[in-house]
Amino acid sequence: MKRFIRGLLGIVIVLGLWQLGSFTGLFDPTYIPPPSTVLPRALQLFTSEYNNGQDEFVRDLVATMLTWFVTLLIAIGIAVPLGLLLGSVPSVRVATRVIVEFLRPIPSVALIPLVIVLIGSGPEAKIVLATYAAIWQILFNTIYALDEIDPLQLDTARSFGFGKVRTMFTVGLPHAAPFVFTGVRLASAVILVVVISTEYLAGGAVGAGTFTLAWASGSGRQDVILAVTVLVGLVGCLIDTGFVRLQRTLFRWNQTTGAPA
Repeated sequence: MKRFIRGLLGIVIVLGLWQLGSFTGLFDPTYIPPPSTVLPRALQLFTSEYNNGQDEFVRDLVATMLTWFVTLLIAIGIAVPLGLLLGSVPSVRVATRVIVEFLRPIPSVALIPLVIVLIGSGPEAKIVLATYAAIWQILFNTIYALDEIDPLQLDTARSFGFGKVRTMFTVGLPHAAPFVFTGVRLASAVILVVVISTEYLAGGAVGAGTFTLAWASGSGRQDVILAVTVLVGLVGCLIDTGFVRLQRTLFRWNQTTGAPA
């Protein structure tokens, strides 16, 4: 409860400073409308006033979240097995280190033109770019987890005659699970950012980014744009909070519920 009150107090202070900046003229209301305008507009985005034709916010938000969910599943399906392989087979890890370190720093938004040329600007483009951006958090957390396994646990498994595969499932996976989950949590935020950024930069039929782009194109409605920004931030906060609570529930037995990404 204390943590909740502190968080709520922080939000109130930020909103108060924002409102004060608008009242004193520090922020031009044409470009940065006050929260007294933006917050009601955020609620109105769910009403019929803003839900007609191509400006249907609810439809666009649902499309973005479906893309987020599908991309998260794909990223987990790629990064976890790959991380287990690289973390448990040193020769493969060494052989692929150069290409992994070459690909990892490339920003996904820089690949937008290439992806559009290859597969178009539909949902597939968003999924490909967001998956590319998200797999690194899960991959390196998985590798890190396997590197931190107590050698005594591995020696004990071998002394009982466990092979590499059985050792991986009985020792490696239970130890790595909290770290992998942390990677999934970090990746979920990255996916949301990349999906919306791709919708905004590359266009498309539906999506929160597409909705924002439609209102930003000559309408001058900064209140609507900021309202969408607030709602997307709220969605991201709810996702992260949900993952944190789920992590505490699933891995209550583990004192270290995360690792550096």
